This record gives sequence, C-alpha cells and structure tokens, in this order.
Amino acid sequence: MAAHDLSMHLLRERELLETLLFKLDEQQMLLATGRNRWIRHASTEIERVLAAMPIVALSRDALVVAVADEWGAPEATTLRQLIAAAPSDGWREVLEGHLSAMTALADEIEQMKQVNEQRLRTAIRVTQETIAGLGEPTGEYTPSGDVVRGGDARLLDTRM
Repeated sequence: MAAHDLSMHLLRERELLETLLFKLDEQQMLLATGRNRWIRHASTEIERVLAAMPIVALSRDALVVAVADEWGAPEATTLRQLIAAAPSDGWREVLEGHLSAMTALADEIEQMKQVNEQRLRTAIRVTQETIAGLGEPTGEYTPSGDVVRGGDARLLDTRM
C-alpha cells in the first residue's frame, strides 16, 4: 500500500513541476513581449510553487523510507536506491517512469530559468538606463532631428 501512496505522491510532484514550468514559460512570454506590468505577478506565482517544493520533497522522502521498510530494503533512502531495491519489475518500471519524467522536467525548468534570468537582467538594465537618462537635458533640435546646441542650452530673458 505504501508503494501506491508513493506513486500517487510522485504523480502530484510531477504536476507541481509542470506547474512551475508553465509559470516560468508564462514569465518568459511576458518578458519577450515587453508586458512588464505582469512580471511581478508571474514571479509571485513562481515563488508560491517553489515554496511548496521542500514540503513535497520531505513527504516524498518519508514515503520512500516507508516503502523501503515495507520492501525490506532499509538502506534505500532515495528514490534511485528504492528503484534498485524494488521487489518486482512492475514497481521498478513505475518508479523509473516517475523519476525519468521528473528529471526531464527539472532539466527543462533549469533551462527556462536561465533564459528568464537573462531576460530579467536585460529588462532591469534597460529600465536602469532609461531612468538614468530621465534627468539629462536634451538641448535644442532642428525639425530634422539634428542637435542645434548642446544640452546646456538656456532661454534668457533679455528684457530685464
């Protein structure tokens, strides 16, 4: 029975990883389209999913130990060790399927995270450069856009 509970828990953990991947993809689309208004909300949702991960991992570890005890494999404290100690090919296949799917999701998440971090750094840099340029004097320009005078141009009232 504990093995079935572990399998169901691994399925829920996979769904959580898929949700994280979806949220990262959503964040990437917002960054790519310049819809920066919603980045904070996407980041908050990502943080919520990430906050749930340690609790889920702890529950998984407890279930792995329970299944290992039920199967008579006390040295099995990780999912990989439990797979090696599985009493049947059926359970080995089920657990390997969960592990390979979770590993693939973790790889996708890592790649997406790296792309998003790069885009976030770029967005921050562009924003900082824009803010830094707000106080700069613009000077005077011709109708064609050429600079007539430098940024130190001033209007003087000569009628004093």
